[in-house]
Amino acid sequence: MSPPVAALTPEQKQELASIAQRIVAPGKGILAADESTGSIAKRLSSVGAENTEENRRWYRQLLFTADSRVDNCIGGVILFHETLYQKADDGRPFPQVIRGKGALVGIKVDKGVVPLAGTNGETTTQGLDGLMERCAQYKKDGADFAKWRCVLKISAHTPTRLAVMENANVLARYASICQQNGIVPIVEPEILPDGDHDLKHCQYVTEKVLAAVYKALSDHHVYLEGTLLKPNMVTPGHACPKKYSPEEIAMATVTALRRTVPPAVPGITFLSGGQSEEEASLNLNAINRCPLPRPWALTFSYGRALQASALRAWAGKRDNTKAAQEEYVKRALANSLACQGKYTPSGPAGAAASESLFISNHAY
Repeated sequence: MSPPVAALTPEQKQELASIAQRIVAPGKGILAADESTGSIAKRLSSVGAENTEENRRWYRQLLFTADSRVDNCIGGVILFHETLYQKADDGRPFPQVIRGKGALVGIKVDKGVVPLAGTNGETTTQGLDGLMERCAQYKKDGADFAKWRCVLKISAHTPTRLAVMENANVLARYASICQQNGIVPIVEPEILPDGDHDLKHCQYVTEKVLAAVYKALSDHHVYLEGTLLKPNMVTPGHACPKKYSPEEIAMATVTALRRTVPPAVPGITFLSGGQSEEEASLNLNAINRCPLPRPWALTFSYGRALQASALRAWAGKRDNTKAAQEEYVKRALANSLACQGKYTPSGPAGAAASESLFISNHAY
């Protein structure tokens, strides 16, 4: 077997590695604000706000213009296509606003999940067609990293080998295309929390899925130093009768990652997966206090777990902007401490801090 033709120049590799490291610098994580128009509709309607373009713009602006306390907490912000081209009230494009606060701009590039025929409700993710051209344009328009979400389910018969291999290969092809265009790919193989499986079962499946993903990334010559991983934490199914401590979740999660994720990967940015805001912070904190060696940054890429209390406080009313920003800042500061293993709950919790954010069969 001879070495492959070099996919990237040394300069390209250096740029990708530098972007990835900036996003997961100590104390920093990612704000996932890339809900599709359909997903944000559900969030807005939950607080009585209409799903208009102006409401979507105003709500995202509220997050992106929170005061300077968040600047040391947020290394990257993932946007939906529409949001990348919107502007703040002062006329600045959102990417400029985000970069002005020291964060990098990300873009959701997948086109959603579609059924895998012949399986029991399993899916793959579409969007590879035209991705090379879209990535080239997004790079010109200010994006430095991207996100692509694949979804797997745990049941008595799933995930099947077909679903695991298909999703691993789709993620690897996406990652390769991103890197060709100077964009750091966030690789997201989400194992849904739906079901009554226990912690051990989730750990087993997580290990098998991540092993397949990293084999596929190797096969596709993806430069690992210029990638980030966005996995689920290893948690029991939402309907599991047994409850586990943050320390047990941390041990299972770090063990699974140590067995599967090469140390070359600069950072692992966990999705919150329907955990409450407070749970997501406590579990992330426990992961960063786990007594096992951890060669990567272990931080957050949270959507609902950064926004739930802020959305509730805003409730679609412009007069509530400051109160909503205060709730967002509170969660950003909490998770900044948690990704350093320094979080201890103090002060009054936000309006939705302890509420479960679980949505069955969650689509993004």
